[in-house]
Amino acid sequence: MIAYIRGTLEDLEEDKAVIDVGGIGYGVFMSGQSMSRLPNLGEEVKLYTYLNVKEDAMQLYGFLTKDELEVYKLVISVSGIGPKGGLSVLGQMTPNDLRFAVMANDVKAISKAPGIGKKTAEKLILELKDKLKFEDTLKEAMDGTVADTTAATGIGQMQKEAVEALVALGYGSTEALQAVKKAEVSEQSSVEDVLKQALKQMAFI
Repeated sequence: MIAYIRGTLEDLEEDKAVIDVGGIGYGVFMSGQSMSRLPNLGEEVKLYTYLNVKEDAMQLYGFLTKDELEVYKLVISVSGIGPKGGLSVLGQMTPNDLRFAVMANDVKAISKAPGIGKKTAEKLILELKDKLKFEDTLKEAMDGTVADTTAATGIGQMQKEAVEALVALGYGSTEALQAVKKAEVSEQSSVEDVLKQALKQMAFI
């Protein structure tokens, strides 16, 4: 297993980056989104990698962050989504975008990824919901601002109720999740407080 490679960005091809590591050029498949964030040719880069071994080939898939790699592994664990399909999903949306889409049952957003149809998107949501918990998703999105586990669980419940209330008011699930994520909450906040802040955020989404 190759956990990561660090070397000089030697070349960019249509769907891969070539990294020179000690005189050996590694072709690493990447999404267009990730490739757009690479440094200039000749500069050093570190990619977290997934090695896919086939009967006739060994392919490396690369990501700029550990989070992207971990989410990628979850995506390709879904039956029917191979390594390139997983790359297609993460080329369409960021890890947090995917987390919110899964939590919001947003089949339409996920099926926008090339090669991912409605049925596959539905299957992805079904299989990943148990692996991407609502509270964990919010905690990840909040960048660890809630340190206490008990407090995080309580705040997560408030946010969940706020999202449900917004959906009942007619807002889209993903839109509601994004607005609630941006609301400033604490142990002293009420669901009403979260709702008021989330509604203010709706104008900026």
